Amino acid sequence: MKPDPRRAVRPLGSHAAAARHAAHLRALNIDRVLSVAMDRPGTFTRAELIEATGLSAPTVGSLSSHLIQTGVIRDLGTGPSRGGRRPSLMEFNARHGYVAGIDLGPTRTRLAVADLRGDPIAHRIVSTPSEEEPAQLLGKIAAALRSLMDEAHVPVEGLLLVVAGAPGAVDIKNGTVAFAPNLPRWTDVAMRLLLQRALGGTPVMVENDVNLALLGEHWRGAARGHDTCAFIFVGTGIGAAILIDRELHRGNHFMAGEIGMMCMGPQYIDMDFGTRGCLETLAGLEALRARWPQAARDDPAGWLTDLIAAADAGDPHARQAVGETARLIGIATANVVTVVDPSLIVLGGAMFAQAGPLVGHVRAVVESIARTPTQVVVSALGKEAPLAGCLLVAAMEARKHLRQSLRSAAGLVRMVQ
Repeated sequence: MKPDPRRAVRPLGSHAAAARHAAHLRALNIDRVLSVAMDRPGTFTRAELIEATGLSAPTVGSLSSHLIQTGVIRDLGTGPSRGGRRPSLMEFNARHGYVAGIDLGPTRTRLAVADLRGDPIAHRIVSTPSEEEPAQLLGKIAAALRSLMDEAHVPVEGLLLVVAGAPGAVDIKNGTVAFAPNLPRWTDVAMRLLLQRALGGTPVMVENDVNLALLGEHWRGAARGHDTCAFIFVGTGIGAAILIDRELHRGNHFMAGEIGMMCMGPQYIDMDFGTRGCLETLAGLEALRARWPQAARDDPAGWLTDLIAAADAGDPHARQAVGETARLIGIATANVVTVVDPSLIVLGGAMFAQAGPLVGHVRAVVESIARTPTQVVVSALGKEAPLAGCLLVAAMEARKHLRQSLRSAAGLVRMVQ
């Protein structure tokens, strides 16, 4: 009798489908357990994993044992009894891998190495070799990061991701800095590619530094609990970052928030302000320095302190310089409030390192113009805000990729078996 081809094929197909289904299910369960473990700030038990994931006790027991073997979860032994059997304690091994952040500034660059929760392990500030070509500059920054890792005993092979902030417009799709007005020769710089090469192939992400500052403030700073908010940075340059429903708004050309180019009045339309923009030319640090003849030519941290002190003491020239600058920044801030309708505006950058009367003037202008009440506060993280954003993004992305790799590995192992 000729065999029925359907009966011959069906068992094989059924087993293959079952294998694929079992492998896929195990991979999903691995991801579920790991997601819960990564989100727990401290220790947890198998019973808590069972409750949080909804999986059976045997499944959680098998998967947690597997994750302990891979080193992603750490077995801490038994904990104190609560009246019954002593529970087995576990925790996410945040040092299963490492991430790093680079906050590239026109004069100084901040570096940090952190664990997979974004908690810093080592930190360093280095001078930015801005006189160098972009490739050479990034090579020196990469060397400084490797040196920091050596001192912190962080193995190169353990570095999973580096997030770098750039002081300019960034195309995050290809990691290119379209332009950075305060870094010479920085136009269409392939920052991600250059850094990856300098770091021996370690994955790199590049983002605008003000965007990162806002993410840092939302994570651990003044913007916690505010899901629609903005960060306005005023230093050598002026820029803004916008968070809408917890998502960064970058714009069609990745130019959202470039308020340094904002035109402040019809009298400026036909004037050439170059690539630095109208607001930046009128209200940046150089403009404030020009308004106060006593300002020194050195680091703004020095003369800004003197300027604020003079304004507080009633010096008419200092008060006029502060007032004119604050008025312009206040108008720009009020315009951001009108367009975005945020619950909070964070002011940061060197201009607001010495809060004083400058912030008060800005608040007064915003209150007199804006139709809706909006809090205007000073950055809680200060100059560290962009670096905090780097570490947040790096840790989140590294954990996501780690989950994906373990999920894929679990599926492949089951298929092979």
